[in-house]
Amino acid sequence: MSTEGTGAAGVWLVPAQWLPPAAEKTADALAAGRITAEEADAMGYEQLPVSDGPSAPEMAVRAARRALARAGLPAEDIGALWHAWTYYQGHDFWSPAHYVAARTGALDAVPTGVQQMCNGAGAALRGALHQLTAHPGGGPVLLTTADRFAPPGFDRWHGDYGVWYGDGATAAVAGTGPAPAGALTLCALVTRAAPELESAHRDTDAFHPAPHTRSAAVDVRRTKKAFLAAQGGREAFLGRLRRETTTVLADALAEAGLGGADGGGRLSTVLLPRLGRATARDVYGPAVAEVTGAPVADLGERTGHLGAGDLLSNLAALADDSGPHRLPPGAHAAVLSAGAGFTWSAAVVRRT
Repeated sequence: MSTEGTGAAGVWLVPAQWLPPAAEKTADALAAGRITAEEADAMGYEQLPVSDGPSAPEMAVRAARRALARAGLPAEDIGALWHAWTYYQGHDFWSPAHYVAARTGALDAVPTGVQQMCNGAGAALRGALHQLTAHPGGGPVLLTTADRFAPPGFDRWHGDYGVWYGDGATAAVAGTGPAPAGALTLCALVTRAAPELESAHRDTDAFHPAPHTRSAAVDVRRTKKAFLAAQGGREAFLGRLRRETTTVLADALAEAGLGGADGGGRLSTVLLPRLGRATARDVYGPAVAEVTGAPVADLGERTGHLGAGDLLSNLAALADDSGPHRLPPGAHAAVLSAGAGFTWSAAVVRRT
């Protein structure tokens, strides 16, 4: 087990997202037999956004432009770009990070691709903080995530246990110095990893020579079923997830100066990965309650799980002055992230 805190003093964030206007409704998926009534109740989500045109990197460009506009910065000022994803980016042998930088106009940025599955935004933010610390005069950093879970390679409703996948992109501009209006101040970012759990998403019988060699579509249920059988069952695994979440959140609050019962009580909210009602109840609710009495929220009702983008989408909700989850000035919030591998991140932010 490895844990890393990242000094975040003086770093501000301006987040944004872009979601496709089309959506598939849970009621329609239920009527078509793609999901069961039990699955719909366990998830508690209304719909999933679906891109019927733009690829994942094209959506990332739209989110990036929106974040830059909100930060009031030209793309030419960006010194580095970190692009994260979990699934296919539209070409087999290619760098989507460079595409996003080029199409955004960040031609002086050094692009880097981040593949840490659903903790991709957390990993990109971690890289951005290291960049800003090592090169404080190198200009702001642009973060993007994007995923499109399109058939025939992915079944967004039935390809995984307890996760429904929505299409969309997120972005954030991170910088130091005077913060743009409406920015969030990053108070802490802590990441933990348990590489011994990587086989939850791997066929343990063999490595494959090309994508979709084992099956025509991604089948996370197959690999998770084998993993849980080898790990002692579902309850043992959920217990591990709860413990890791509790630890990463406690460490982040301590780094932000909000440790202990009094500090945890100063949180306005804890935003969860968008994994549905049952996961919030069985994993994240109990894990957070060990650290703080702050209310928890899963904002995935109309987005589903955005792959690598949940963390930045949640930050965008906190920064949205017209949204129901706006973080009041001076208030603190924590945002949790987790991804296959496994890796957990917790970010603590304050509204400037």
